[in-house]
Amino acid sequence: MSNNTSPLKLYSSKPITSWALEERPREKMSLKGRNALSDAELIAILLGTGTKDENALDIAKNIMSSAENNLNTLGELTLRDLKKIRGIGEAKAIVIAAAMELGRRRLSCEALERPQIKSSYDAYKIISPILSDLGHEEFWILPLNRANMVLGKVKISSGGLCATVVDTKKLFQRALEFDRINGLILCHNHPSGSMQASQNDLDLTRKIVDAAMLLDIRVYDHIIIAGREYLSFVDKGYL
Repeated sequence: MSNNTSPLKLYSSKPITSWALEERPREKMSLKGRNALSDAELIAILLGTGTKDENALDIAKNIMSSAENNLNTLGELTLRDLKKIRGIGEAKAIVIAAAMELGRRRLSCEALERPQIKSSYDAYKIISPILSDLGHEEFWILPLNRANMVLGKVKISSGGLCATVVDTKKLFQRALEFDRINGLILCHNHPSGSMQASQNDLDLTRKIVDAAMLLDIRVYDHIIIAGREYLSFVDKGYL
């Protein structure tokens, strides 16, 4: 056997469940990210299962071969065309056609505008509409990419008038759902209107900062919303 034989060729026609874990398409995406997968491997994930003679990746390769190994050509195939491919029935043809249609619709959508954080006021403007008028405390995070653009707004906890309990494990689980996360801005509100950071606020922030360092994530600021005003840990020199 040639030493240049691809690992995937060795696995061809064998049930995917018998493959090494890191070579199974689903697990490979989980471990290495979606960019590590070939077009055929991505289609195999859509198919889910194969037949008694061919696994899902074999069928996916048949599909790509029928489309001249070109996704644009694949997108032009009708349900009838797809069902002519060995191993493809009505249900699998519809799944593939739906995926191609989503790709088309994505191209026609405008790119999502992501606000960029350049100052504490930028963060305040983003989170203020959520926290300013609440009668109870909530704790949120703003995950940021390397360009300090906001990837999302995530509520971590909700509490009473004077406090909310923050589970740091849950906080980082939610933060790491964002593939391109590089930093965080912590946010919570004081329904009392107090513009002072409590000792609990300071201790919690330090705990989160220390944990974030282990994950190579930077905590850029902690914003406390008090009515129509705010306190920034960075501006106050707390961070």
